[in-house]
Order: sequence, then C-alpha cells, then structure tokens
Amino acid sequence: MKIGVLGTGMVGEAIGTKLLELGHEVKLGSRSAGNEKALAWVKKNPVYADFASQGTFAEAGAFGMMVFNCVMGRASLDVLTAIGADNLKGKILIDISNPLDFSRGMPPSLLVCNTDSLGEQIQRAFPEAKVVKTLNTMTANLMVNPALLAEDHTVFVSGNDAEAKTTVTALLKEGFGWKSVIDLGDISTARGTEMVLPLWVSLMGKLQTPLFNFKIVM
Repeated sequence: MKIGVLGTGMVGEAIGTKLLELGHEVKLGSRSAGNEKALAWVKKNPVYADFASQGTFAEAGAFGMMVFNCVMGRASLDVLTAIGADNLKGKILIDISNPLDFSRGMPPSLLVCNTDSLGEQIQRAFPEAKVVKTLNTMTANLMVNPALLAEDHTVFVSGNDAEAKTTVTALLKEGFGWKSVIDLGDISTARGTEMVLPLWVSLMGKLQTPLFNFKIVM
C-alpha cells in the first residue's frame, strides 16, 4: 500500500521505517521538498530504495492511500489544510499528534481539552476523511515495537468510522505487534487519550525513561 507519513521527527521516522519493513511504499512529508531530515531518512533505508521517498506535506498526503499525521499538535490543522481536503477525502487519516502547549515551558499544558480534542477538530475540518486517533499515549519506539516492554500493554483507538478502525486495528496487531487494542468509541473519546499526556510527562520525569506504557487490567 502507498502510505503518506507527515512529519520528520522521531514519530514520523519510526512509523515510516516500520511501514517500509512491512512492505509498504512510504513518502515522508515535510514543509519543503528536499528537507534535510527527510532526505537523511531515505538514505538511511537503502534496502528499501524503491519504496522510500520524500516530498512536501501535500505530496505525501496525495501519495498515500492511508495517511499518518505525526506532526506537532499545534501545527496539525495547518499542515492538513495545506494538503487539502480533496487529497484526504475518503482516506484513513491516523492521527498520532497531541495538542501540547510548550509556550510556558515544561511541563506542557494542553491547547484543547475536556469538551473537545485535536482529533475531533481534525475530523470536523476534514469531514470526508476517516480520522482514527491512536498511538498518542506512548513514546515513538513503543508505537512500532511493543515488545520492548516485558509485559503486554495497551493501545487505544478512537474514531467515527468502524471499518477504518478495523483496518487500523489490523495494522496495529498484525503489523506493529500489538496484542491489546481497545476501541474506545467515536472520535470524541480522543479527549481522554489526549488528556493522558500531562500524566505521561510526569511519569517520564519520575521514571527517568520514556519506555513505559499503560496496561488495562480487569
């Protein structure tokens, strides 16, 4: 499958590399074609030379049959707007971003919470895209390799389109290796997973490592 990955940070690189390993064609998108980090990512994956490429956000969005949003939360709506609604129409848009506000330093606060979420804002802005919120409650390496932790742990999905969530869940389980995937419900449930981030940041500071995650026990 052709997949567009938006963002050249740790999350975008981790997601893009894992998708290449799974046999997908991946275009890593950034603000400008020839972005230094995007070019370095392509060169870093020579074994996948025929499947790895880079371009602008718009080019990556148009390229992908599925699109991963891995840019900073505060930039997400602007980036997706630059791609255009027509390039996202009918596509599964996997949103991994978080609405973190670093304007007052650390720890960050949230740009939106309680009665709204970034996931919902994206879905409202692009009603013909199938937005699925997932993977936003952990560090990048765990997203694509949950086996880094000794015990099974949990990833959540939120979205309005049941078929899209089924497709994403299959990718999480069969591709990324997740055993525990919990469908929280419609996109409004992204409020809860986004509001986990202040707790996650506090835990990272306390534990002195990002290699941890949440596990639901019944």
